[in-house]
Amino acid sequence: MSKQEFLMRLCKGLSELPQNEIEERLTFYSEMIDDRMEEGLSEEEAISAIGSIDEIITQAVTETPLTKIAMERIKPKRRLSAGEVVLLVLGSPIWLSLLIAAFAVILSVYAALCSVIISLWAVFGSLIGCAFGGVVAGIVIACSANALSGTAMLAAGIVCVGLSIFMFYGCKAATKGTLILTKKTAVWIKNCFIKKEVA
Repeated sequence: MSKQEFLMRLCKGLSELPQNEIEERLTFYSEMIDDRMEEGLSEEEAISAIGSIDEIITQAVTETPLTKIAMERIKPKRRLSAGEVVLLVLGSPIWLSLLIAAFAVILSVYAALCSVIISLWAVFGSLIGCAFGGVVAGIVIACSANALSGTAMLAAGIVCVGLSIFMFYGCKAATKGTLILTKKTAVWIKNCFIKKEVA
């Protein structure tokens, strides 16, 4: 594939992004190909070293903020007629309330997910506190007053240490999973925006 073909395919794949983003990407990859050719690679080797066009397009969509894509999509291609403006204004109680409700539902689901993660970390913190307190209290009680009660308290502290280790890995995995889910959801929303315009 030649440099010109590569840039044309890239431009076509990025066609739904804002124009300045497309120009920046095309300039960046054009300079990258030129730099690699100056280093002694052939045109085809320089292009193959960059990677596949599909990966580049996916990365560009991921990195472009949703607000930029949305602003580009809602720019009118032509002036709205008076009738269209009247319909938008009269229909605003319906479409605006639906938009607000959808936003509120998405926000509440995300808040609930975040509260679960915070609760898991709080349980982890309380297990650490119980472990520390149980071990210290068990040693103090075993040495000063009642060896049997102190041993039981020490055993409970050690159990809390073990549970807190398991809880840490569970909390870490849940947090990482939530972050991955958030990123994938954002990319899905961006792709829906773009595909809706293409269709």
